[in-house]
Amino acid sequence: MHFQHVDDIWRDFPELSAGALFIDGISGGVSIGDHVRHFQAIANDRLGSGSESDLPEIQAWRRTFAKMGLKPTQYRSASEALLRRFRKEGDLPSIHPLIDLCNAASLAFAIPIAVFDLAQVAGHLHVCRAFGNESYLTFSGETENPEPAEVVFTDAEGRAHARRWTNRQSGLSAIRPETTRALIVAEALHETAREDIARLLTALSPAIEQSWGARKSMAMLDRSSPRFDFSV
Repeated sequence: MHFQHVDDIWRDFPELSAGALFIDGISGGVSIGDHVRHFQAIANDRLGSGSESDLPEIQAWRRTFAKMGLKPTQYRSASEALLRRFRKEGDLPSIHPLIDLCNAASLAFAIPIAVFDLAQVAGHLHVCRAFGNESYLTFSGETENPEPAEVVFTDAEGRAHARRWTNRQSGLSAIRPETTRALIVAEALHETAREDIARLLTALSPAIEQSWGARKSMAMLDRSSPRFDFSV
């Protein structure tokens, strides 16, 4: 199996940096509270008395959404949506230990992190522009089709696992209690994106190892090395 951004994405968004982390051997019955609190403390310090919209990571995604023809305050990147909720409520709801951990890391780095259950992904996962006939399953169980040329995550069976790039994931490949293998993807477009993606993976990897002891591999992705191959 492999993950990659297709050539058109690197061409249209040359400032993009990405990282991917494959994990095999996760479960729902672990405690990640200390790691979550650590990442949330970093997020609180970064927010200070300001807003998530002040952060360069969020500003870069807003520019990218505008470039894609989306209203940035109507369709927010996942990291902005999480930070906005965290700033208002002081916490995030618990979903699954892996999701809770990745959401907390996303808060700390202000970088969107997608997490996919690989049992529901066929063949490969590509970030590309949609044809418009891909099938996307919402969390409420409805089926949608992305707009033509919309940036999506798709697999070999034409299923969209995320819409509007980092805006919304699919209910099909959401992490569940029975999930054992997952792919984590982090993407950023701000000035220090590559360095910050590397720092994010460096922080997340030991937290995963300490919590699950799972088999894992990771890669930094760029235009010259856009593909991450991993064995499931």
